Amino acid sequence: MAKRILEVNNLHVSFDIDAGEVQAVRGVDFYLDKGETLAIVGESGSGKSVTTKALMQLLPSKVGRIKEGSILFDGKDLAKLKEKEMQKIRGKEIGMIFQDPMTSLNPTMKIGKQVMEPLIKHQKLSKGDAKKRALDILNLVGLPKAKERFNNYPHQFSGGQRQRIVIATALACDPKVLIADEPTTALDVTIQAQILELMKELQQKIDTSIIFITHDLGVVANVADRVAVMYGGQIVETGTVDEIFYNPKHPYTWGLLSSMPSLETSNDTELLAIPGTPPDLIKPPVGDAFARRSEYALDIDFKEAPPWFQVSPTHFVKSWLLDERAPKVELPEAVKLKLKQTPDQFDKPKRVERVTF
Repeated sequence: MAKRILEVNNLHVSFDIDAGEVQAVRGVDFYLDKGETLAIVGESGSGKSVTTKALMQLLPSKVGRIKEGSILFDGKDLAKLKEKEMQKIRGKEIGMIFQDPMTSLNPTMKIGKQVMEPLIKHQKLSKGDAKKRALDILNLVGLPKAKERFNNYPHQFSGGQRQRIVIATALACDPKVLIADEPTTALDVTIQAQILELMKELQQKIDTSIIFITHDLGVVANVADRVAVMYGGQIVETGTVDEIFYNPKHPYTWGLLSSMPSLETSNDTELLAIPGTPPDLIKPPVGDAFARRSEYALDIDFKEAPPWFQVSPTHFVKSWLLDERAPKVELPEAVKLKLKQTPDQFDKPKRVERVTF
């Protein structure tokens, strides 16, 4: 049985702004096992980045707060730790790769020194040992001529090379968990593919567990073991990567798949877009948050939030469409084309009130 590395239970995160309380994350549960990659996907504003910033206690101190819930890691509840205690965990036990490498790196500091910094701070290495280890890591992430360019500044590297340096810095102390927040969005597709392949290789070499944040389901197919789909501050569907791609059950997941280009997509093919906009989380909607954008919404969706329905031991969905009383719904044509099959939509899912995946 895989070792549990991280477990998040009933996480609520809010931001207090002039207009009111923004309930950005509303009752999120998930876990991460040793050596696996969990992808959290959803549109901008769905709560995925806020969730991971809460894990690292990187919420804006004046407005952001963990309102409720626990974040269990290595015998500790991160939600209850003081800043001094979190400083010992950030970078050492949990590493983070941010979206834009240029804003993650200090433009006034040589890249070698930036990779050495966490080694000196957390591993207490001497400058000589830290430099040797930093060179090893830069070579591991495939930075060309790492030794010759050790004293160069970030602006002297390409975007893809800078992201490799950011990954090297995040991996310097061999963290147990690596959080990658949209790490390839700022890169062109060729470099994006190289970085994704690099992360897969590194995971095998250093045996770390990864939380991968993205809005791009195409990226997920290449890196994830399991997927959690977020909408309106909640996880609405979770399962293995095959279950999400080949047997999706939530209308929001259908929408994400329908809007994703594939190899068969021609230049004149119109990609489908999900109508409407994400909900206002100052006043979260009653019922299913996605109902107002879904052509499959039932009357009950506007009155009562759906419970979890268990489709398989690893596949859970929050949608009234899986209730035995709901009408049978065909998969959208665009999703059928993506899947090249039509899985049975209603294979007697089991209703459960609350689960920790």
